[in-house]
Amino acid sequence: MIRIADTARAMHIGPYQLKNNLIVAPMAGVTDRPFRQLCKAMGAGMAVSEMVASNSLLWGSEKTRRRANHDGEVDPIAVQIAGADPGMLAQAARYNVDQGAQIIDINMGCPAKKVCNVMAGSALLRDEPLVRRILDAVVAAVQVPVTLKIRTGWDRGNRNAIQIARTAEQSGVRALAIHGRTRACGFSGEAEYETIAAVKAEVGIPVIANGDISTPERVKKVLDYTRADAVMIGRAAQGRPWMFREIQHYLQTGGSLPPPEVAEIHRVLVAHLAELYEFYGEYTGVRVARKHISWYTKGLAGSAAFRHAMNRLETSADQLRAVDEFFTQLAEGGRRLTYVEELAA
Repeated sequence: MIRIADTARAMHIGPYQLKNNLIVAPMAGVTDRPFRQLCKAMGAGMAVSEMVASNSLLWGSEKTRRRANHDGEVDPIAVQIAGADPGMLAQAARYNVDQGAQIIDINMGCPAKKVCNVMAGSALLRDEPLVRRILDAVVAAVQVPVTLKIRTGWDRGNRNAIQIARTAEQSGVRALAIHGRTRACGFSGEAEYETIAAVKAEVGIPVIANGDISTPERVKKVLDYTRADAVMIGRAAQGRPWMFREIQHYLQTGGSLPPPEVAEIHRVLVAHLAELYEFYGEYTGVRVARKHISWYTKGLAGSAAFRHAMNRLETSADQLRAVDEFFTQLAEGGRRLTYVEELAA
């Protein structure tokens, strides 16, 4: 059995030593610069950017420029690229390194139909020779570490994560993240960690476990079972960036931190909103902020009605005013923040 101290260890990706083994998963529309910076400040050892398309025609778009914006971000800066053409992916890797990327991650795990329909993301797992050509091309194109994110296979009858992992190691990939589902599973059912454990036993590069990792206790169980070097946390961190400090504390001590207080959550959310408004501008910032406000408040008493009203607000000033009023009501009496079942959810 792995000791508590062992599961809290830091890890290396190439020359970069992470402060711990807790990594924020790349999530389209979520892991923008403000979210990455916040998670790192709350204890994450690394955060991977949103997926950047390898199509060079998109590099001049406002969306792509934002995704390549790392101003003020804490090292290491990891950027995920996606595509199906080895040459274009190599070119995209060079472009992003020129923009400040210190680690290039290749997406072979996204299950979205619009990605798989162009033979990118997890669709690549069906073409192992193409996987090798892509990995060889990208590793040769840049001097920074290249990492890879995959699923366990295309479907339950075609789990080939071990073969892909061996290819990745041979190609010079420096770390491998595995989501414990096949592409066909999407995000349904429970993640299976058997394949992740099998991959870890077969390769010498760091392996990062991903999928259904939502509590400090689950992190410990997954690390114990798979012997993975790190965990990658995605949806569970939405609206709960403080979970990284909670996990790190649990792995180091075996004890649990108390839940955050109303005042702190209010402060974190307002600061996050300010970053979103500045990063995206008023119009887009307000719309991006809606989902974050929903995530922060989900499970809190009275939040269902609050979220319904929030989604109708059109300005940042109105959003901030509504957030202040909601949290002021929660904070009355100096209560610590607690999550409850919402009857109206």
